[in-house]
Amino acid sequence: MKIRFPLAWLSLATAFGLALTPAVAQTNDKAVKIVAAENFYGDIAQQLAGDNAQVTSILSNPDEDPHLFEASPSVARDLASAKIVIYNGVDYDPWMAKLVGANKSPGRRVIVAGELLHKKTGVNPHLWYDPPTAPAVAKAITAALVAEDPAHKNDYEQRLQTFTDSLQPITAKVAGIRKAGSGIPVTATEPVFGYMATALGFKMHNERFQLAVMNNTEPAVSDVAAFENDLKMKRVKLFFYNSQATDSAAQRLLKIAQDNQIPVVGVTETLPPGKTFQQWMEGELDAIQKALPSGA
Repeated sequence: MKIRFPLAWLSLATAFGLALTPAVAQTNDKAVKIVAAENFYGDIAQQLAGDNAQVTSILSNPDEDPHLFEASPSVARDLASAKIVIYNGVDYDPWMAKLVGANKSPGRRVIVAGELLHKKTGVNPHLWYDPPTAPAVAKAITAALVAEDPAHKNDYEQRLQTFTDSLQPITAKVAGIRKAGSGIPVTATEPVFGYMATALGFKMHNERFQLAVMNNTEPAVSDVAAFENDLKMKRVKLFFYNSQATDSAAQRLLKIAQDNQIPVVGVTETLPPGKTFQQWMEGELDAIQKALPSGA
């Protein structure tokens, strides 16, 4: 039963063809060129750099499975000219490390979220849902910007403070949900939201099933049955699914949840259009607050 195709299996040949889309068009010829593998890291970079950078994000189309891409030879050229490169790491985007290695550039600064968080290959790679990730990545981006463009040091540091302050409502929502719903049993078709679920104090069910899906292998029949029984017996109170990557198997589980009046919360892997990273996170946390069972 396949629900999605993880980035770990994307070939280097395909990666060389990924289409890049600027996060914000810039006309400043002296702007620092930044390439981010994922658009949420690109958004954070743009907030921190302002008009002093031209940010390009590789994964940016919310209407497609984030793991499937169209080829475009411009990727290698953009990376070759980038002064700062940002990607997730921990095997979420292994093609990015290969591209960076194949397009060496003296003085280029490479920021890998997994390395900042001291995460090793094999862990849940959806690091951006872990609350410590955004502040760590933001600090690293600011340091890289200051090193690349010291004339605007004060601007970058002020924007970092503004960004850090803007995360406080997210922190407050996480604390509020954890206080109200700590220990609530939940489940998910894959571990996209895993780190945030842990931060919220939820008790995650069916993790073997999720791991199999993440690794693109068939879940054991017993794990499929356990998942379905959790839904039919209402042993879980919330159901999370990746709304950007569903197939008939995921739709079947979704229907079972709905048929048994289990609240469903859709989460995404890429930043939705027209939103900042902060708005994205707050929106999903708001949806959870609304979906929590009364009395939680």
